[in-house]
Amino acid sequence: MTGHHPQTRAVHPPVTVPAGSRPLSVPLYQGHLFSFDAADDLAGAFHGPDEAFFYARMANPTVRSLERAVTELEGGAGALATSSGMGAVSTVLLSLLRSGDHVIAQTTLYGGTFAMFQDLAERWGVEVTYVSGDDPAEVQDALRPATRLLYLETIANPNTHVTDLPAFTAAVQGTGVLTVVDNTFAPVLCRPLDHGADIVIHSTTKYLSGHGDVIGGLAVFADPDVRQRVWQYSTELGAVADPFSAWLTLRGLATMPLRVARQSATALDIARRLAAHPAVTRVHYPGLPDHPQHELARRLLPDGSGGVLAFDPAGGRDAGRVFSEAVRLISLGPSLGNVASLVMHPASTSHRQMDAATLAAAGIGEATVRLSIGLEHPDDLWSDIDQALAKAT
Repeated sequence: MTGHHPQTRAVHPPVTVPAGSRPLSVPLYQGHLFSFDAADDLAGAFHGPDEAFFYARMANPTVRSLERAVTELEGGAGALATSSGMGAVSTVLLSLLRSGDHVIAQTTLYGGTFAMFQDLAERWGVEVTYVSGDDPAEVQDALRPATRLLYLETIANPNTHVTDLPAFTAAVQGTGVLTVVDNTFAPVLCRPLDHGADIVIHSTTKYLSGHGDVIGGLAVFADPDVRQRVWQYSTELGAVADPFSAWLTLRGLATMPLRVARQSATALDIARRLAAHPAVTRVHYPGLPDHPQHELARRLLPDGSGGVLAFDPAGGRDAGRVFSEAVRLISLGPSLGNVASLVMHPASTSHRQMDAATLAAAGIGEATVRLSIGLEHPDDLWSDIDQALAKAT
């Protein structure tokens, strides 16, 4: 560029490509454009998610590193990172469903997913049959020729219902129905693809990034052909991951197994204390012996039951709201899987779309409080919880 004018040299700075060594951490490729020497090479890059990089809506080196890392963690054939957890849910559903299709879903779902199914039903004519998630025979009874997807959550939000993934995936085996499992609550603790799932979804906003500074999502696929189909639609939908968010998620991923182990242990400790408290009528946590799926959780989640629990304070809906406002160390806010503990009252926030009857059908009380346990000392958390319970009841 030495022979060009200054304004031309400013537009074309030299690009340093490492030679003779490699970075130990994944570099942040924030630029969204890549150039080619041959037109055929550029044309070939349009063909799939693992081709050469050319435009960041199609693929990006930092994002691809995240996709490959989580693919290995989940034991999949490939992954697609998205701009949010709901971006992953929407991309998968909109890619694989069309008007007239039928979906079977468990009753207890993340509120945003439930709203998405409502929208698909009302606007696009996709029928949804809800099952309790307790008996795989319900799935077999609900199957139709138009059934395309079975949608499950490993640990349901917020009542911590645990789904028998091997039994439920077996219920649709050989039918052509794809099983989608939201594994946001149980990264590392469970690999749904090992239990027959076809697609695993994560909100990387939660445990995978873990530090409250990322919005992101990810879908992992057992079949590369399904991934190709979803990728093709994802490039049109445009809910793709931002490179900087992917880079931050990769940083969080390095400590995620350690964080999840600690959060699971603390959640079990807090759940036991809550179960013994006179102002608490019920505790929802798979690690407790009286949880309806405790024995299943021991088999499916042998290394811990996750960092999220829920409980019902005595006093009804008002008690749940007062408790969530009375905590001082724990923050009142949405999301979960953060290094800091969070509390939320689902009936008035994440599941506000549901009326009392729908909440009850989903196993969520109007008083139910959800706790996402962070990395604080259990005694400090309990002190805060105890004083808030005193105010709420």
